[in-house]
Amino acid sequence: MNHLKKPDWLKVRLPSGGTYFQVSELLRRRGLNTICQSARCPNIGECWGQRTATFLILGNVCTRNCGFCAVTKGRPMPPDEREPEAVLEAIREMGLRYAVITSVTRDDLPDGGATHFVRTIRLIKENCPETGVEVLIPDFRGDESALLRVLDAGPDILNHNLETTLELYPRLNRQRDNYFRSLRLLKRASEFGATTKSGLMVGLGETADDLKRALHDLREAGCELLTLGQYLQPGPDQVPVDRYYSPEEFAGWRHLALEIGFRRVVAGPLVRSSYLAESLYQSGRSQG
Repeated sequence: MNHLKKPDWLKVRLPSGGTYFQVSELLRRRGLNTICQSARCPNIGECWGQRTATFLILGNVCTRNCGFCAVTKGRPMPPDEREPEAVLEAIREMGLRYAVITSVTRDDLPDGGATHFVRTIRLIKENCPETGVEVLIPDFRGDESALLRVLDAGPDILNHNLETTLELYPRLNRQRDNYFRSLRLLKRASEFGATTKSGLMVGLGETADDLKRALHDLREAGCELLTLGQYLQPGPDQVPVDRYYSPEEFAGWRHLALEIGFRRVVAGPLVRSSYLAESLYQSGRSQG
């Protein structure tokens, strides 16, 4: 199999500096997982160097097996009841003004992990009311009651990634029905007054028409904020990159997404769901 050579614009600096290692030690001491580590995010050095991280709750083992994701798959342990408090203490210690909370998918739990999200959100809101909270949630297998419980806890942003185009779902070991399930989730969240956000990866083999359809589908579902980034193969077990998009191409797609009606779009080769999350949230508020 031929592997594409990474272009120069995808080069990142290796993690370094005292702040990066302070964050690493803090997370280790609190026994916390991050999507930065589990998904092998290329921005980990930059984000941890700025004393921010995306917390991964409900453990670090996912019950699904998506073909693009580096997160460990298998049978998870029961949720750690101390985890929400550990997240709260880490937020306090890091002095976060904006916290992003995500999770593995827990199809083994009756509510998909919604209760754990609710506890975490409420603890932060009650004890650090000045801290904004964004949750990047799984689809809860389409359970609307689980979604509404999370919304009732009061996150500032409800994020759920569509990830890629409908046509590519089977290639990534995802059922096509899940594409529409994700759109329904975002639509219901929007109908209940939530500010919604989603993310797409490119470079997996999508066509321009496929990507345009995904953008229009997200807007029709009420999605307001969008991240668009380059897929990078995290390891040999994940699907390979089909092509690399240039910064200029990302600028073009960002322009199109804004024309379609998204309130704010962050697009670029190294953009990820939680990248520049606070600035995206604040700019979205200023435009509201």
